[in-house]
Amino acid sequence: MGKIYDKSINEIMIDYFGKLSPADIFSTQEMLQYFNDNYPLIKKGSVLGHLILFSTNAKSRINHSRHNNGKCDLLFKINKNQYRLFDKLKDPHPTYLENIGELTEGGQKEDDDNPHFENTQEFAYEKDLQNYLVKNLQAIESGLQLFEDDDVTGIEYPADGRSIDILAVDKNNDFVVFELKVSKGYDRVIGQLLYYISWVEKNMATENQKVRGIIICKEISDDLLLACSKLKDVELFEYELSFKVKRRLSDES
Repeated sequence: MGKIYDKSINEIMIDYFGKLSPADIFSTQEMLQYFNDNYPLIKKGSVLGHLILFSTNAKSRINHSRHNNGKCDLLFKINKNQYRLFDKLKDPHPTYLENIGELTEGGQKEDDDNPHFENTQEFAYEKDLQNYLVKNLQAIESGLQLFEDDDVTGIEYPADGRSIDILAVDKNNDFVVFELKVSKGYDRVIGQLLYYISWVEKNMATENQKVRGIIICKEISDDLLLACSKLKDVELFEYELSFKVKRRLSDES
């Protein structure tokens, strides 16, 4: 996504943060209002994504900050809707410097932005599936690529307290929302996907951009197939895993 104004969203936010004192607290709504008043062409979804990018303790920022070399370590997220400047002497280390893949005793990932995973094994497999697809979107559809907005990517894209598994754009620059399930996909996944499609339409898409969805599961259930039969903007894919084992002899070089 290119610049709409003479400054990128990163630059606009950095300028805004530069006017804050260490004691200042601002809300998500105040940031959205600032952009609405001064940069009205920038969509709400982009603003929310960049707030995650700059928040050192937002765990899902790991997907957006691997290569920022600390340049985005500027905010500390107080709660769901409030922020202040990051204090590197008092606040915990930024999440991308720590092991954020830890699970609770119940196996659920400690991240309110990622409510999808039911057990440790399922989380690992779904993450592996996500990582593979991010690198191989062309295998799904020619011209498909991961959404990018400055340093924010479409991996676990934040959507008002939830996260989209993968947000991509196609060859026509229309949005494609991915919902991944490592096991059998049931009809209840439709509600989740339609929420994300509607959210992207409202908060990210321009007037001429379309939004569609893709569900990828290990197995498509009959009820999911039936539920999607009347949805022209939702496609279903099944994936297969395969591997090859080759024996090596001790005298081989």
